Amino acid sequence: MTQPRGENLALAKSSSPVNDVEESHRRPLHLRLPKAGLHAGAVVLALWLFVIALQLIKLGAGGLRPVLNDLSADGVLGHFGVGWFGSYIVMSGSPVAAVAISLFAGGAISDLETFAMINGSRMGASLIVLVVGFVSYVTGRRNPDGLYIGIVALLTAITLWAPAMPIGLLILDQGWLDGVHVGSPGALTSFVGAISDPIVDPLNDVLPQLAMFVAGVVTLMLAFTIFDRSLPSLDSPGPRFESLSRSLQKPPAMFAFGTLVTLLTMSVSLSVTILVPLALKGYVRRDRVIPYVMGANIATWVDTLLAALLLDSPEAFTIVLTEMLAGALVSLPVLFFFFQPYSKLILGIAHRASSSRQHLAVFIGGLFVIPVFFLLL
Repeated sequence: MTQPRGENLALAKSSSPVNDVEESHRRPLHLRLPKAGLHAGAVVLALWLFVIALQLIKLGAGGLRPVLNDLSADGVLGHFGVGWFGSYIVMSGSPVAAVAISLFAGGAISDLETFAMINGSRMGASLIVLVVGFVSYVTGRRNPDGLYIGIVALLTAITLWAPAMPIGLLILDQGWLDGVHVGSPGALTSFVGAISDPIVDPLNDVLPQLAMFVAGVVTLMLAFTIFDRSLPSLDSPGPRFESLSRSLQKPPAMFAFGTLVTLLTMSVSLSVTILVPLALKGYVRRDRVIPYVMGANIATWVDTLLAALLLDSPEAFTIVLTEMLAGALVSLPVLFFFFQPYSKLILGIAHRASSSRQHLAVFIGGLFVIPVFFLLL
């Protein structure tokens, strides 16, 4: 049963993003400043926990080696599966990439295994978009567009970062970037020690290595959770954001838009998730989701580069730089020279996968079977 037209208009007016923005600006300054201070404090807390988590994982890395052996996660393909499936578990790729860098700094895995694990984390990072689309479908007006956007985001990441892996492995194996070592400045290393040693050193004295690793992962997830919640809510993008998205409809512009939003939010999961409400409102065309996701997946390496610097591991920095370069070598030619056939292929598969419950079930089943296959190789 539909609501009266007048009631719909009244409801829309009362819940308009414009009204929300105007209301926030009408609040007195003395009420807005404490809220801004709380957000800033949350960001500082998240960064402090991030530093501590990296050090805990680094020191506990040795305790994870027997666990990986029990899972048969050995070699490049095994760690590729670990990264892929791990990003499903935490609904984000950045924590998994940070864990991989910390394991490498702790001597638990090789440079090629680290690269493969980080690359795998890109494959499953967009699962959150499919989950958001599914929730929107179930709780909303049963509009399948949210599911469709999630499938497009996953297919884009998988089809671009799968071919990027052999390119990056070749670059690392041949040592073409071995001369590019960026170490942490002495002041940064001292600062990291000053803020983490009082917490990490006592724990290292009493906890076994595996417990240190688990504590580090839990702390890392807490840091990312606090950081994400300290950012402005983008579930209902404001009018300025929506206006900007309407003006950026060409593929290169959407690529730059996705890159910028991810650099600002430091989270590809957050930046890509906002595509669901934008697409449902008609502000982003379906084929323009693809270049946005392409840009977001390259910009997301910034926090992993920061992790390498905080761990004072020049080799880890080179691995992440190689990942960015390999991704760009695949994504940019597709964007500028093959975008039309590529987008047609992705949208066609996405349409087929979302056309029925059976097709959707097969698609989602394949998303989980494939990383498990690599994990068990």
